[in-house]
Amino acid sequence: MYLAADTASSGGGGIWGLLLPFILMFAVFYFLLLRPQQRKTKTRNSMMSQLKKGDKISTIGGLHGTIVELNSDTVVLRVNDTVKMTFDRTAIGNVIASAPAPAEKAEKAEKVALEKSEKSE
Repeated sequence: MYLAADTASSGGGGIWGLLLPFILMFAVFYFLLLRPQQRKTKTRNSMMSQLKKGDKISTIGGLHGTIVELNSDTVVLRVNDTVKMTFDRTAIGNVIASAPAPAEKAEKAEKVALEKSEKSE
């Protein structure tokens, strides 16, 4: 009779004792594996959406080039003065240098022209 009372009282806490390790394993799994992968995917999608002509990129195969043309699923890269190659967008590994915006180009050109005119005077 004494034994039955002990097992009945420990039965309610026993379920939490069994579930706690599984909850902790899921939490560790989430913070060590799932969350970093989600961040990496989000950063890559952001990089892919911000691609523009003139960006210097490298492919996942290690080829370096400058974007000449962008389509919905392909990218044309200028590797040197005469060679242009077409790749899938998914083949882009990372952006090395982003092309300046048109407004930045105009400001830079005005600054260079101003410096040249000051030197000639």
